[in-house]
Amino acid sequence: MFDRQQPLVIFTDLDGTLLDNHTYDWQPAASWLMRLKQRDVPVVLCSSKTAAEMMLIQKEIGLEGRAFIAENGAVIQLDAKWQDDESWPRIICGATHSDIVGVLHHLRERDGYKFTAISDVDAQVLSEWSGLNDKHAALARLQEASETLIWRDTDERMAAFSSTLHQLGLRFIQGARFWHVLDEQSGKAQAVSFLRRRMLQREGHSRLSLGLGDGPNDADLLDSTDYAVVVKSLSREGIHLKNDDPQRVYHTQLRGPSGWDEGLSHFLGD
Repeated sequence: MFDRQQPLVIFTDLDGTLLDNHTYDWQPAASWLMRLKQRDVPVVLCSSKTAAEMMLIQKEIGLEGRAFIAENGAVIQLDAKWQDDESWPRIICGATHSDIVGVLHHLRERDGYKFTAISDVDAQVLSEWSGLNDKHAALARLQEASETLIWRDTDERMAAFSSTLHQLGLRFIQGARFWHVLDEQSGKAQAVSFLRRRMLQREGHSRLSLGLGDGPNDADLLDSTDYAVVVKSLSREGIHLKNDDPQRVYHTQLRGPSGWDEGLSHFLGD
């Protein structure tokens, strides 16, 4: 049973969850964001976006200074209040962006895989692909520990590509729009666990955790939190969780930030 009296922390995906997939609007979630801020409930953004994008989004929605998880868990930004932490301000988990790009270029040249990476195009092309404005598109190219790409080859070749990356210590995961390559040892679940441990160490008590997400790459995130909200998605695959117990997991009827609002209302009430 969800205990509303216990201290809480929220981990939330962005695109298709807190942000509308097409307009990037978050206003339907504004009321809950304000109430959570008033109650001093940490809202940790958890996305494939870069740290530079995340900091701008934090400013836009009133979450400046909070910890966040960028690049699908490959980058962890610590809370602004934790400046005495030896790892502050940011942790890079595993391989760097340049390392990963080098591997991808080698595999493309050697094996002829067909894909286009963000590092292959400029901000204007990325803006056309994603619908991001020029400012956000430029920030989206500032990756530190992952690479984002559009797959243009067959499903069979994708399986071989993914297997090869795994052998090289990298993972290949699907996001809301694109595919992402990052270190095998990093991920949203690992980043969530790291931040929960840090909070416990600093605060002296554990927090009940609630995760929200909509895409296949959010499964690890939602499996790693105490409770979860699966926001209705446009994805054909949906999310397959290890523990989809209805006492733990709520599936929304609405999409995007409206679904985010619905999920918070389900667990936290009016």
